[in-house]
Amino acid sequence: MATSKSWRGAALTRLGLGAAQFGNLNRVTTDEESTLAVDAAWDAGIRYFDTAPHYGLGLSERRLGAALRGRPRAEYVLSTKVGRLLVPRGEPTELLDDAGFVVPADHLRVWDFSRDGILRSLEQSLERLGTDRIDIAYLHDPDDHWQQASTTGIETLIELRDQGVLAAVGAGMNQSALLADLVRRTDVDVVMVAGRWTLLDQSAAEDLLPAASQRGVRVVAAGIYNSGLLSEPTVSDDARFDYREAPVQIVERARRIAAACERHGVTLPEAAVQFPFRHPAVASVVVGTRTAAHVSSLVTRSTAPVPDELWTDLVDDGLVPAAAIEQGT
Repeated sequence: MATSKSWRGAALTRLGLGAAQFGNLNRVTTDEESTLAVDAAWDAGIRYFDTAPHYGLGLSERRLGAALRGRPRAEYVLSTKVGRLLVPRGEPTELLDDAGFVVPADHLRVWDFSRDGILRSLEQSLERLGTDRIDIAYLHDPDDHWQQASTTGIETLIELRDQGVLAAVGAGMNQSALLADLVRRTDVDVVMVAGRWTLLDQSAAEDLLPAASQRGVRVVAAGIYNSGLLSEPTVSDDARFDYREAPVQIVERARRIAAACERHGVTLPEAAVQFPFRHPAVASVVVGTRTAAHVSSLVTRSTAPVPDELWTDLVDDGLVPAAAIEQGT
């Protein structure tokens, strides 16, 4: 597995395991499935693991920490996120979480990018993960809390990094414009952009990727299947894009990309996994996995032969801008 920039002696591997599904995203997952997924990732050479308190109200962090327990701590990179502080409800409830995770709603998510909120969040994450350190801390979806997150929030993370508490800091968002602003104005190391640098949506090329290249900031590409639209060789009529029903024009465009892939003996998900690496600022592609089979599929897709002629044809067909593939790795 190819690696990139090193933090604390470990390296950010080309592929990363995203653990949102460990938090029972959309349906119940078992402890065993999560552990087997991590085992498969480790056997495949994946050494970057990403989670967040938001995922299953802490369940993802607990499962990921348990699955990594016993692994040499210096050999992997672990990232989590801050901004959603988990606060106990204080009284029993039979309600289920209303944020897409099938877990009891025994905690409330409280937006908090203050210094105290971030310190408390990291302390709680360390406890849930069962580890003595977090390598990368991201501000998590700070869109509606930008003033505090882009000042006090990132300043707190940078201070912790400079003290040696964290190895690297940044932000993770579903948009590129504010990430680009953060890269230009602050001393961040890495940012995670979800859904905006994919085979279907290259909007990060307009702002984030140039800024990251100029400042030497690494980019982690997530959401590369655009909510599942690019995850299968054939695009279904009920495909989703950005967490909702995909517009007809988006489905049609995805099908044109799939047809181009098929002409070159490549599947749509194979191209989707490999496309983000066309830009040199991209250090890793993080894909959400639930099972060992998901991990195996990801690794296979990442190593499938993809001829350069495919990217050229996508440009010629107006499906991918030329600037998006000129930086090929």
